[in-house]
Parts: sequence; C-alpha cells; structure tokens
Amino acid sequence: MPSLETPPASDHNAPALTVSQLSNRLKRTVEDAFGYVRVKGEISQPKVAGSGHCYLRLKDEDAVIDGIVWRGAMAKIGIRPEEGMEVIATGKLTTYPGRSSYQIIIESMELAGQGALLKLLEDRRKKLAAEGLFDEGRKKPLPFLPTVIGVVTSPTGAVIRDILHRIRERCGCHVIIWPVRVQGEGAADEVTAAINGFNALPEGGAIPRPDLLIVARGGGSLEDLWSFNEENVVRAAAASKIPLISAIGHETDWTLIDYAADRRAPTPTGAAEMAVPVRLDLLANVQQRHGRLVQGITRLLTERSIHLEGLIRGIPRLDHIVAQKTQDLDVLAERLALGPRSLLQTKGHELAVISAKLDLDRFGRDIERHVSDVEKLAQRFARAAARGIEDCAAKLESFAARLDSSSPFSPLKRGYALVRDAGGDPITAAAAMAAGAMIEIEFNDGKVGARVEGGGAKPQTKPARKPDPGQGSLL
Repeated sequence: MPSLETPPASDHNAPALTVSQLSNRLKRTVEDAFGYVRVKGEISQPKVAGSGHCYLRLKDEDAVIDGIVWRGAMAKIGIRPEEGMEVIATGKLTTYPGRSSYQIIIESMELAGQGALLKLLEDRRKKLAAEGLFDEGRKKPLPFLPTVIGVVTSPTGAVIRDILHRIRERCGCHVIIWPVRVQGEGAADEVTAAINGFNALPEGGAIPRPDLLIVARGGGSLEDLWSFNEENVVRAAAASKIPLISAIGHETDWTLIDYAADRRAPTPTGAAEMAVPVRLDLLANVQQRHGRLVQGITRLLTERSIHLEGLIRGIPRLDHIVAQKTQDLDVLAERLALGPRSLLQTKGHELAVISAKLDLDRFGRDIERHVSDVEKLAQRFARAAARGIEDCAAKLESFAARLDSSSPFSPLKRGYALVRDAGGDPITAAAAMAAGAMIEIEFNDGKVGARVEGGGAKPQTKPARKPDPGQGSLL
C-alpha cells in the first residue's frame, strides 16, 4: 500500500486542464456546432435590464433554455417578448462560464403560427379592456362638418388616394397627411408619434389643428396588420383628444385600435364617408328645411291674419263711437249753459224763505248775551291763572332754598373748606392723609395746594354742635 506522501501513479499522459480552459473549450465547441439554430418554445420570465438587454427563458414540456436579446437586437426583432408567448427564436448557442450553463443569443424572433398570434391578441385585448380603454362612455362624437382632417397612413399606397378622392367628391375640406409606415419594424412607433403629434398641435398655430383624425391602412394578413395591435398604438388612440376613426384593412379585419377608436370604419373609403357628409345632400337638406320653414311661416301668418280679422269685426266702428260721444257732449254743453242760472234761481228762492222765517232782533239779543258770558269767563280764567303762577313761584323759591342748603359747596360760604387728594377724590378723615402727601384745599373763592405734615393723627373730639334749623344736612 503506497504511503500518503507518495502521489498515485498516473495511468495516462493527458495534461490537466484548468476550469477556465475547460469552459473555453466547451464554449468554442458549442458555438461551432450550434452557430445557427432556430428554437421553438414558450417565453417565460422575460425581463428587460437597465442596460436595455432582455433576459428570458424558452421552455416546452420537458426542457428549458436561457436566452438573451441584446439591446441592439431588441429594436429589430419586431415583437416585444411577453410571458406565455410561443415564438421561434433564431440565433446561436453559447455558454456562460460563470454559471456553467448554456444559453441562446437571440438575433430574431417570430410568433409560432397563427394560433400564437391570436392568443397574444386576445390576451392583450382583455388586458386593455380591463383598463377601460375600450369603454363606450369615453368615446367622443365625430364633428358634423370638420374643416381640417388629419390622416395617418402611408403616403404611397392606394389608401390615401381613395380617402382624398372620396372627401373631394363628397364635401371638400383641408386634409393634412402624416406619412408613416403601416407595417414592419418601427411602424407602431411612427403611428403612435403621428397620433400624439396631431394632438400636440396648438389651436391657431401655423399648422391648423385637425378637427378629426383618420388612421388608415389597406387589407393584409394578421402579421401585416400587427402594428395596429401594438399596445402603444392602442393607448395613443384611446388618449387622443381629437375624435379618431380607425380604418384598418377590410370589413372582416379587426385590430385593437378599432376598439379604442371613437368610430371604426370597415374600409378607408368608409372612413372618408363617415368623416364628411355629401355636399349635394347638405344642399338638398337645407332646401328642404327652407321650404318647410317658409310653409310654416306662411301658415302661421295666415292663421294670425284670420284671427286678427275676427278681432277687428268685434271692435265697433270709430265714426259711430265719435258720433255718439259728440251727441253726449252737446247735451252736456246745453245742461252746463242752463245749470248755473237755474241753480241761482233755486238758491235765491231758498234764501228768501229762510230770511222770512228768521227773527233778526231775537238773534241779536242772544248774541249779546253770549258775548257777556264769554267776557265773564275770561276774567275768571285770568284771575285763576295769576293765582296759580304765584303759588308755583313760591314753591320754586322754597325748593331752590332747600337745594342750596343741601349743596356741598354751600358750607364753603360760611368758612368751611373741601379737601381732595392728588387724584381729585374728597378726603373725609385725617387718618387717610399720609405725611408729605400733596392735597388740594378748595375755599369759597378758589383752590390752593398743600402738603400734609405729620399725617395720621386723630383729630380732637369736640362736642357736637346743634344744627342750625335753617341749614340742611351736608350729607
């Protein structure tokens, strides 16, 4: 048994490889053997990194392989990888030594048959419908007679010629064409940019803002029309502030933009017919409405004329009214001429009767007696008024004397004084005056200031004087 210190003898002469050397040989072998492959499978876990590269996995029922779409190839493959999409990926196999795995570098990608396209289309339709992009409530009405129409289509196909011809023969208006590719790589981005560009035009700018948009393309297979199923195109159509008509393919062709548009036309020519009315139809409609208006006004005037004639028949004739009033005026004038004379005669007769009945002597004696009574009453009233005034004057003098005796300033006339502190309030006790305080002393003829010396002493008690019977209380 060999010892532990002795390495075992090699039974071959092959040199030992490092891990890197082995990985590099495997990488070259795989790339040489599988430099071009087409792999069919279902996309799983697609993820776009910040660098722009897309990492995904292709799988079937029994196996899975990693795949990479470099950033430069993302814009060329034509479709955006999504979960569950069945595709045929074209590229080459390589290995990734860092994880000892192999992967396919995808250079192009196509959907695996019509069924895969239809499944992807249905899944995308359900997703956008769930977001409300296809709701009928958000669709805008088309203008009745647009002055400017924006058309998004290819400038070289028959579609634009059909649209212009149909608009011209129906009711010509200003048409602005935004040329785009309608299929192939970059078509969806150009259509999206056109719709957004028309909406970005300002009102009153150098380029007139359209009143209506038409997105049109001729017929084709599902793959040919696929650009109008792209999500960015559908979202741009749904977000358009300008009413939009979609006219993609023939009547049996439906794309997702048809669901998001405000109206769907079966053909591009049908879109032009929806956009503008027939000028001759408008003229005929106007003439018909004019005739109906004239008939209505004529009928109304006739009815009003008949009604007015009926009212006129019910009004009496003016000359009859004037004649009757003239006769009434003559009668009144005659009565006016005779009235004063008859009135004077009547009143004179009544006055004579009253004078005959009136005894003037007795009436004079009654007047003299009433005048004498009035004079006596006047003398009595004058004497009573004089006595009343004298009594009031005596009471007033008594009240004035009592009021004067009650005044706080009345004692000042008899030698008393009123003492106030610096604030003007009266001082009623010597204890309320502090030494050195300034006071004011009011006499009968004026006021003087003084300073308190040795304040706080209680005054000597003197026997109370009997109040003067003619003097009122100071309080």
